[in-house]
Amino acid sequence: MAAAESPVTFPVGDVEVSGVYARPDSPFATLVLAHGAGAGMEHPFMSGFTRGLNDDGVATLRFNFPYREAGRKFPDRPPTAISAWRAAMHEAMRRGTEHGDTGPVWAAGKSFGGRMASMAVAEGMDTAGLVYLGYPLHPPGKPEKLRDEHLYGLTLPMLFLQGTRDTFATPALLQDVVSRIGPSAVLAWIDGGDHSFDVAGKKRDAAEIGASLAPVVAEFMRSRC
Repeated sequence: MAAAESPVTFPVGDVEVSGVYARPDSPFATLVLAHGAGAGMEHPFMSGFTRGLNDDGVATLRFNFPYREAGRKFPDRPPTAISAWRAAMHEAMRRGTEHGDTGPVWAAGKSFGGRMASMAVAEGMDTAGLVYLGYPLHPPGKPEKLRDEHLYGLTLPMLFLQGTRDTFATPALLQDVVSRIGPSAVLAWIDGGDHSFDVAGKKRDAAEIGASLAPVVAEFMRSRC
């Protein structure tokens, strides 16, 4: 039976943001998920991914950044996004404690959401590990503008899940970055996937695409518990 989803709200500074919490029976871990720059937590990719994780024994909390909650299109600056991440992690840990869960709490994000999670960890946010669903290593067509400096000081488990056709991360450059981070970082390729993990010739909706990534992530999390 699918885990029941519950709407939540929690404060980020002087504003409230929305989230969706779902907890299967006896989860082995919790994963907090942030959206990318162009779509909020309600996007089918996000819901499909978290529901796939719920089916594999992971509790989830997906949430909106303040800009998305306010209906703005331009993403929050890092200080605000990092504050949102800290608040979301606190909310997930609080709910896990209420249920008596003792498993680790992970942070994950689609593109912008994942990069902001890594920056939050670089500034001291506590999490068991990081999962990047399409890390935006550089703007499309601008491989010289790398967004990698803060990654090299991180030693916690990290999974980079990336499409081989993702224009936000030239494969050779991302491979080099991950190898330089060290053995705590693992790179898993989705053959033919673009930045949305859409594969040419495969007709799948966004929810199905998101759900297809859940087993890889759950297996990685289990291996690090």
